[in-house]
Amino acid sequence: MREALREAKKAFEADEVPIGCIIVWKDRIIARAYNRTEQLKDFTAHAEMQAFTSASDFLNNKYLNECTLYVTLEPCVMCSGAAFWTQLGRIVFGASDLKRGVSAISAKILHPTTQLSTGVLEEESAALLREFFQMKRKNNPGLSASE
Repeated sequence: MREALREAKKAFEADEVPIGCIIVWKDRIIARAYNRTEQLKDFTAHAEMQAFTSASDFLNNKYLNECTLYVTLEPCVMCSGAAFWTQLGRIVFGASDLKRGVSAISAKILHPTTQLSTGVLEEESAALLREFFQMKRKNNPGLSASE
């Protein structure tokens, strides 16, 4: 999870929402990514989506059932749906997303064999997100607390 936090810090430095992730296969990091939605002008450029593509390329396989995704924020519905199709073996996340996270909607979105672990380095992950949005609100007072 510390490696995922390093990726999230790269996003922070790039003025992206600071979410980062890695994918591990057989104790080896095979993919790492951070949010790039602003840079790529692509709302699907979440860290997880990029990591799924990289890991699949590395394994030359669309299934990631032997892999673990470590991500700093609970995956959204889009990323959880993609995780379903990859048949991801395990998801480990830091901070919960009470508005848009898979737990808030339904864990049934995940593949039935996917294991879910929550709250790993939760405070560090949440603190980075809070700092980012506090900075955004300070620099743009018109933003609401929900953005």
